[in-house]
Amino acid sequence: MQAEYRQRREQLMSKIGSGTAIFRSAPSSVMHNDVEYNYRQDSDFFYLTGFNEAQAVAVLAPHHAEHRFVLFVQPKDREKEVWSGYRCGIEAAKEVYGADEAYPIAELDEKLTQYIEKAERIYYHLGRDRSFNDKILNHWQGLMRTYPKRGTGPIGIEDSGPILHSMRLVKSPTELELMRKAADIGVEAHIRAMEFTQPGRYEYEIQAEIEHIFKKRGGIGPAYPSIVASGANACVLHYVENTRQMQDKELLLIDAGCAYGYYNSDITRTFPVGGKFTAEQKALYEIVLEAQLAALAQVQPGKPYKNIHDTAVRVLTSGLVELGIIKGEIDKLIEEEKYKPFYMHRTGHWLGLDVHDVGVYQHGDDNPQILQPGQVLTVEPGLYIVPDTKPAEDQPEIDPRWVGIGIRIEDDVLVTPDGHDVLTAKVPKAIASVER
Repeated sequence: MQAEYRQRREQLMSKIGSGTAIFRSAPSSVMHNDVEYNYRQDSDFFYLTGFNEAQAVAVLAPHHAEHRFVLFVQPKDREKEVWSGYRCGIEAAKEVYGADEAYPIAELDEKLTQYIEKAERIYYHLGRDRSFNDKILNHWQGLMRTYPKRGTGPIGIEDSGPILHSMRLVKSPTELELMRKAADIGVEAHIRAMEFTQPGRYEYEIQAEIEHIFKKRGGIGPAYPSIVASGANACVLHYVENTRQMQDKELLLIDAGCAYGYYNSDITRTFPVGGKFTAEQKALYEIVLEAQLAALAQVQPGKPYKNIHDTAVRVLTSGLVELGIIKGEIDKLIEEEKYKPFYMHRTGHWLGLDVHDVGVYQHGDDNPQILQPGQVLTVEPGLYIVPDTKPAEDQPEIDPRWVGIGIRIEDDVLVTPDGHDVLTAKVPKAIASVER
């Protein structure tokens, strides 16, 4: 992997030319009082370094004569490591992670100037750490004050995101291997959940089965808080309480993915708790499945990303009209977004180091993002007949038999040179396969 991290740094440095890029590690997060969550590195930082410790800064200075890649890290400290875990230290930052030079993080203010004073531009993403943002801005302002005397130095700060995130959007073979593993573990977990579900069990029991497999198969754990939503809970998009007892003749919506080697899967299936759909559940499910299959067909290299959502919306809207849940002419209903009370989210997102991965979806109103091989995305249409939904004045009252039904179907999809590959296809979703 170190060769790949080095290749990524070289690619980024070729893009920033005479600039200097600065990346900050993720902060530690407190669960409660003095107990911290398990540490998770900032994705940009990890993408370029593979370094998984807090209190670190990476500097890329392609114009520097000797030190093009510099790491500032926590030094070795035996007493602190006994309490909090091993540290890489200064020497290993060079030997293991390939830094041309490494310093203690405490020396950042002292050493940073030499790597930015001759840069034409600083590339830095202003993040949530305001004190560190101020540190970078203060360094830049200090150099700008002396710019008239020297005639060199960074004349501006530019967000590193647009450059780096366009790189992250297209996955390498190494990344795809990790993503396939995350998907395979997620597939196994969802199949187990389907087998284990029955009336009378609690949502959290299903969650436990899923997350047990994540860890048992070598995953880091859940890619995000697992959603195990029975009955009307499925109408809450990010329901995470997972405390309700499941009943016969209702649906269970599971949205859960595995994190493996820092990469993520993201899968949703909806199926009947008791094994058989009711007529209403089946009618809505058929619409969502048709929408997903139609949207998947749009995942082709050279096609606009927006086609995926537009296709799903048209199928979902047509289906709602056929069931009498909304009424009107399809194109007008779509233009006026009359479907939105029942389908309020987009049809997918990029997937990778982040579950909602980086990368733009549109380059302005008239310049859509075009799909290309190596991109990975989710395709996840749904319908949610949320209790207490108030229809618009020109729309019918919602028949109570539909109320409280929530359905979503989501797969992870790789854009290939000649089409697409559904990485999570082995999780059943055809009605004949879902019912038992």
